[in-house]
Amino acid sequence: MNVVVVGGHSRNIGKTSVMVDLIRGMTPPCWVAVKITQYGHGLCSLDGEQCACEPEEHGFVLTEEKDREGRADTCRFLAAGARRSLWLRVRQGQLAPALPALHRALRGEDWVMVESNSVLGFLKPALYLFVLDPSRQDFKPSARKYLERADALVSLDSVSGANPWPDVADTLLSAKPAFAVSRQDYGSRELNAFVRGRLGLEVSLPAG
Repeated sequence: MNVVVVGGHSRNIGKTSVMVDLIRGMTPPCWVAVKITQYGHGLCSLDGEQCACEPEEHGFVLTEEKDREGRADTCRFLAAGARRSLWLRVRQGQLAPALPALHRALRGEDWVMVESNSVLGFLKPALYLFVLDPSRQDFKPSARKYLERADALVSLDSVSGANPWPDVADTLLSAKPAFAVSRQDYGSRELNAFVRGRLGLEVSLPAG
């Protein structure tokens, strides 16, 4: 199984949109898309709401999306060309017990793209892309933990300018390949070519 992981330094910075463009721009192969959402302590994986259930009772929920016309992130993956789209909702601290179910759901698949940082604690992907939004100061400790493992950075709008995160070493950012994507389409021909090259797929850049 070839696994590409798309992570980032905070929530709601365009990770899903970057992944959608990658799926759209790299078909074939036919991807299975996986979104992993972790909820805080006291919140239930069934719906993300406050719940008094025990972690073992509703520790995680794995569902498969079928609607290509909807607006949910998992629907967007299908609309972009993913062959299947899965959503794993997990309580914080319960990812490890959830992974066997995800592994069973992915059995026999060749190409999988996962939106997550924390899954890196359990696997070594073929490629790990790290999305950055220089306008957002928040940098989650869990994201900082895995930044060093990133194969490339995907920056919204620009890859230049001063480092906006004082707690993140400049060398961690400057030493890695970086690709700028716009907030309009979150896509980059150069990024697609880089990913194809690293995965051993045929590389082609459209003219223009």
